[in-house]
Amino acid sequence: MLAIASTDDGKKWNDQAQKELTDALNLKPNIKIAKNVILFLGDGMGVSTVSAARLYKAQKDNIAEGMSTLAFEHFPHVALSKTYNLDAQTPDSAGTGTAFLCGVKANAGTLGVNGNVQRKNCSLQKGNEVMSILHWSKAEGKSVGVVTTSRITHATPAAAYAHSAERDWENDANLNDVEGNCTDIAKQLIMDNPDIEVILGGGRRNFFTIPVGQRNDSLNLTQIWETDKSTKGKGSYVTTKSQLDAIDVKNTDYLLGLFAESHMEYDLDRELDNNSLDQPSLPEMTKTAIDILKKNDKGFFLLVEGARIDHGHHASKARKALHDTIAFDDAINIAMKELGTEETLLVVTADHSHVFSMAGYPETGNDILGLVHPTPDDEPKDNLPYTSLIYGNGPGGALVNGSDGHPGRQNLTGVDTTDPEYVFQAAVHMSSETHSAEDVGIFAIGPMAHLFHGVHDQNYIAHVMAYASCVGANKKHCDRPKDDPIGSGVSHTLAHSLILVCILNHINKYL
Repeated sequence: MLAIASTDDGKKWNDQAQKELTDALNLKPNIKIAKNVILFLGDGMGVSTVSAARLYKAQKDNIAEGMSTLAFEHFPHVALSKTYNLDAQTPDSAGTGTAFLCGVKANAGTLGVNGNVQRKNCSLQKGNEVMSILHWSKAEGKSVGVVTTSRITHATPAAAYAHSAERDWENDANLNDVEGNCTDIAKQLIMDNPDIEVILGGGRRNFFTIPVGQRNDSLNLTQIWETDKSTKGKGSYVTTKSQLDAIDVKNTDYLLGLFAESHMEYDLDRELDNNSLDQPSLPEMTKTAIDILKKNDKGFFLLVEGARIDHGHHASKARKALHDTIAFDDAINIAMKELGTEETLLVVTADHSHVFSMAGYPETGNDILGLVHPTPDDEPKDNLPYTSLIYGNGPGGALVNGSDGHPGRQNLTGVDTTDPEYVFQAAVHMSSETHSAEDVGIFAIGPMAHLFHGVHDQNYIAHVMAYASCVGANKKHCDRPKDDPIGSGVSHTLAHSLILVCILNHINKYL
């Protein structure tokens, strides 16, 4: 028996499209100088993850499917980023981090260095370092911070402050067999970047020179940090959510939070176990960081990474990846609520995508994590049930024998694919699912957000953020002559842009 579709004469869609069209015609670029810049980096958050997370949140919150449920989907300026590394079609997070934070493409596995440095070659590192927007912002007197759910010495956060020919040189123990005079990433963070106001994430183990259980306080980098901050201002080192909640942000100038020995918990696990490990969520860390950084009248730069989206995909545990995407979006909502977008540029993007897709032809209302109910013409050739979420490769690849004795898919009949630990199926069996090479989205709102407008190389992101906030090399537009005829404090170039927009809007009235 055929299902009877609900009445839909198309009026809803026409009205919705006309409203969007009117909004687009009335959209004017914000050409102010950005006092603050926040880069929200969803690690591994490709377009397929955004689409799946939108549906996951809609079903989780009982919202009509198809609605744009994610905050950054409402940003007016959207572009695409080409993510390749110099030596790799499919990138890693170190080379990509160097691109969107330092403004240059780099080789896979390298951090804060240019393309002259090959991975693991310590001897090439000196003289080929590149600075990031964190350093450029600091040079202009702004406050800076890094927030992540990974180890704070992991690839993306490390690209903001470190220079390393190998992303895995996180701790001095990782350099035991390395020739040359290279410094580990944890030591670079504490010793070479003492003026970073906010550092929040995991990776506590990398700040000690000896293992857990044998630690001597005289040998840990956190104590060096605390000693340094005692001479500069009011600093606090915390290791739990309870301690973070107790921080008086008005009287805190520096904050170091290391909430796990390695990566922090998946957000879903943190919820399901009632936060037994006493770790803060990404939104909570983001709010604390903003509250401290916004005290600087010159503004700030903040990197916020939703790192465990990537880890969930590598493990092919799609529910965890999608749940962390929602937590990441909640952090964006916090920033918009705390700061608005009039003088704060918010940029949301990913370093790379994953071989993750929504497949089959599931009907509206089909559980995004569940099995597809195929139509008679679209049944799998092996007649086994399948999920709409699937990976191109990964630990869920087929290892069981099919009816012909060759590897075949697992029969999912009776399997709870909504279980947080369920490993989704893949075409090729690998110990860890891989990144993918396709472009990723850039979503932006606030001052100069309109400069994201097409398909860009990933390193362009750093240049736009720097231009918008008047840091780095290109600051000619930042001059503000007292006799500016526009009287708005903007440069003549920006004023001309505003005039052009006004003319075009005037013309539109007569079209």
